[in-house]
Amino acid sequence: MSVNWPERISAFSRSPSQFLCSTTAEIFLTEILRELRDDRANDLIKVLLLSPLLEHPTLLCPSVSVGEETALELMSVFAQCSPKSLQLRCHLLLALTSVLLCSSCVTSCTSASQDFLDVLFQMTQDTNDLQAGAAVRPLRSTACDCLRELEACHPGLLSQRLELLSNLRQQENSRLHQAYTGLHALALRNAVYLLTQQKGAGAEDLKAALGSSEGFVWARGADSEFHSDMALLSPLTLGPMGRVPTLQTGPDSKELRSLISSLLEESYLLTSLSQAALLQKLVEIVSMVPAVSPTIFRAQLLRLLGTCEVCLLHSTLLMKAAFTDSLFSAEDEAYLLKRLVSLSQHPLLSTPEKLFYMDCILHFPENRPISCGDENLPVLLTPRLAAALVPTLFNDSASMLARFNLLSLVYLEEGEEDRDGQGGRGLAYLYDHLTSLLHVMENQGSREMVVTFFRASFLFLLHFCHVKCYSEDLIQRLCDMYLRQTRLAPHLINLADRIQDRLVESGWALALLRALQRSITEAPLSQLTLQDFRWHLRILARVAEEGEVPQRATLSFLLSVITSNSSVLCVSGDWRLGNGLLGVCRRLLLHPSLDSLLTPLADLLQYLTCYYGDTDIQDHARLYYTLLTTLSREKLAGVMAQGGPERGRQAKVHSLSTIMTETEELTTGLTVHQTEEPVLRLVKLDSPEPDAPEPDSKSHNEANSESNSSPRRGLEERESYRAKLQSPGFVSEITLQYHLTHTGVYDPHFDKLFSIRLHFGLTDSNYEEVSDISVPCLFRTRKPPAVKLRLKPKQPYPTTLRASAVFTTEDGLSWHSSLADLHVTFPEVFLPLPGPLGWTREQKNGVFEEIWSEISSVASKGDLDNGATSLFCDQLDNWAVDKLVRNFQRYRISDCSELDKGGCKVLFFLPPQSHVLLRVLTVEENVQVHIATDNWKLLPYINSYLEDITKDLHTAQVNSDG
Repeated sequence: MSVNWPERISAFSRSPSQFLCSTTAEIFLTEILRELRDDRANDLIKVLLLSPLLEHPTLLCPSVSVGEETALELMSVFAQCSPKSLQLRCHLLLALTSVLLCSSCVTSCTSASQDFLDVLFQMTQDTNDLQAGAAVRPLRSTACDCLRELEACHPGLLSQRLELLSNLRQQENSRLHQAYTGLHALALRNAVYLLTQQKGAGAEDLKAALGSSEGFVWARGADSEFHSDMALLSPLTLGPMGRVPTLQTGPDSKELRSLISSLLEESYLLTSLSQAALLQKLVEIVSMVPAVSPTIFRAQLLRLLGTCEVCLLHSTLLMKAAFTDSLFSAEDEAYLLKRLVSLSQHPLLSTPEKLFYMDCILHFPENRPISCGDENLPVLLTPRLAAALVPTLFNDSASMLARFNLLSLVYLEEGEEDRDGQGGRGLAYLYDHLTSLLHVMENQGSREMVVTFFRASFLFLLHFCHVKCYSEDLIQRLCDMYLRQTRLAPHLINLADRIQDRLVESGWALALLRALQRSITEAPLSQLTLQDFRWHLRILARVAEEGEVPQRATLSFLLSVITSNSSVLCVSGDWRLGNGLLGVCRRLLLHPSLDSLLTPLADLLQYLTCYYGDTDIQDHARLYYTLLTTLSREKLAGVMAQGGPERGRQAKVHSLSTIMTETEELTTGLTVHQTEEPVLRLVKLDSPEPDAPEPDSKSHNEANSESNSSPRRGLEERESYRAKLQSPGFVSEITLQYHLTHTGVYDPHFDKLFSIRLHFGLTDSNYEEVSDISVPCLFRTRKPPAVKLRLKPKQPYPTTLRASAVFTTEDGLSWHSSLADLHVTFPEVFLPLPGPLGWTREQKNGVFEEIWSEISSVASKGDLDNGATSLFCDQLDNWAVDKLVRNFQRYRISDCSELDKGGCKVLFFLPPQSHVLLRVLTVEENVQVHIATDNWKLLPYINSYLEDITKDLHTAQVNSDG
């Protein structure tokens, strides 16, 4: 076989459209069918060749004629297959089903479809494998799956084979009984539904359908009655408030009752998922035939009420929604609700299961439903019963929020918020829980806890925003929290937006924004930091969008900040900070009270124009100042609106000023545009470090003897090293080098970029904020510039950085583009021993021995906070051990020529002040890496690092042997 089919099939699966650019679907299909007929190809390749027909049948078989020809070819291959090629025959059946359905051959009742159905039924009729033996059981199972898929896509196709399907189900006593049962139940459900759509259909028609065993009911075209009814493709039981089509058969329906009873009696033989699917279909059948009483499920109900399977409990709830008090008594209802409450807090259940049970409580189908809303508490769910679900700080976030929402609805239903205008004890507990979340969030500060608190706040306000004593106190707490942690500004803005969207009549969001503005503007300027000011600008920009909030305080605050700290804010020329200031000004230009703000706003813009250190910010401020002082409010509003997000999607907008033409689109310079795809990327530079010179064995041996004989000298060097680490001027940081280049997406508009500003965002709290990096220009035709990224770790762990860039193109427009995340791996945090430049190898060795001795001493006492030791072992050849040692070349302290004696000493310094020490020894055919570290949390990372290195060495060894 000359064609590399695995590679071609893989290329097609990755991108069919790109693959077919070099060929056509017709040629590709012809090649596949030719290879399937080739006897020299093995079964595994043929199974692989069928995958395009299973995944993209409409692409390869776009018409009925092509589909029928392909199906005939596949059936020919199937007929010629050896009976031993079981896997290939099963895949051929699946491919035939896919092709016939997706090419509309079944709808058109082609001869290939009829022949294929006959083949499937011939396979299914060999019950218990009496002729072919048990080896073909997977083939019969696949045939049942294909018939079920055909019936699901073309409901009623098997409605004239119900008696035959029933007999096959009863005769089968192997594990395939489940497949036959599912196929029979689906065909029965569809047949009953089709009878409900026929006028005048009754008991005789139902009896005839149940006794039929010949022929197929083919579709009558695209406008067929049952093919256009989507009810067959979705559950019919819509609950007591919905409508289900009915078949009036009178009291005479004993055949159907007997059949349903038989299916129910055999249901215990099925798996839980199959039982649930069977129960759903039988519930729909009983709902459509009033002559069959729902009490037929009563015997199964005793078993279902005590089940621990989620799918079966769900089927029970669907049954209750369909039949209510016709099947469930009041005691059953109370028991089921109590069971849901119990399962919602069961310690052995997973969180998704608990959340499912909580959701079932909120959508509990009652015997006497009051309304049919999405979320309504059951009447039987009293505060006393719900008390078992009170949220606690020990719950996971999802369960806590679900419980918080449920209890809020319970106390809202009880009217606790109206007791003396202060709320009841239950509401007080919820608010205390919310404030506890606030304290935990401030102390812990994890992203999950922050999101949980704000979601809980949203739920509380959604239900109890009208309780003033709590809503007003929450505003004050949020303002105090914001002044302590200004980084939460986006969450506060989002909370205000969501409350404003959901509670249109409530003024809580407006009150929060007013309070935040007051807290910001009245705070002492002496305590204001640059990072806090960045977040303040986002809050103030959001406040400026509210026409009801006065803005004089905002302008006074901004003027005070930039004039009193001009050397910090204006002279530095930070583009992002300046853009934040302009963002507030841009919204103030559209504020209803602009007339009263004219003088201070003009002063602010003029100051930025004259003194801000960034030219781009100066130009924008000058433009805003010109528009403010020359245009009327109506024209100003129109000009600013043209620069909004709808610009370019609107029809032609007429200019409101004679000094601008319609073709100039001057307003495009008022905003930073967002690129559709990333334009830039950072490519990591693999700059090889120069190999450290190996000390000669003599000097090393002398050093060892000297260090062993002079422990005091090693101690002095250790103290000197420790004093250097604790000196105020010592700064430990890691430097990563990248090339800033264009991405593979070519756009001539971005060939030349200027004034590039790279911004990096943290994804955890293990590193200090990363400073922006400025790059003067980037041309596609020139060598890419090198960028040095300096990181200051708080904890020496791997991390991921979010990266973005703001730049200017040749036409003067400013653009913002996201970059791919930068992954900082654990080895990239390593640094050599930061000792004095004049230190010899002997002095570094003395420090190593002192640190090792100190860590070993505290580790032996069980004091993990100050040190820990570990051991890593692997079996490596001599050349692999040499490769392993070379990985530590930059960090080696001692000579590694005698690995079987003293061992090779390696010291990693991890900023800010952590150490990892290694002794690499060879014992017989094994290598031992003894590990000592003064930070026990680094042990898992070190272990993974060593595993990765040795795994690569083993792979290289296997490849060399091969």
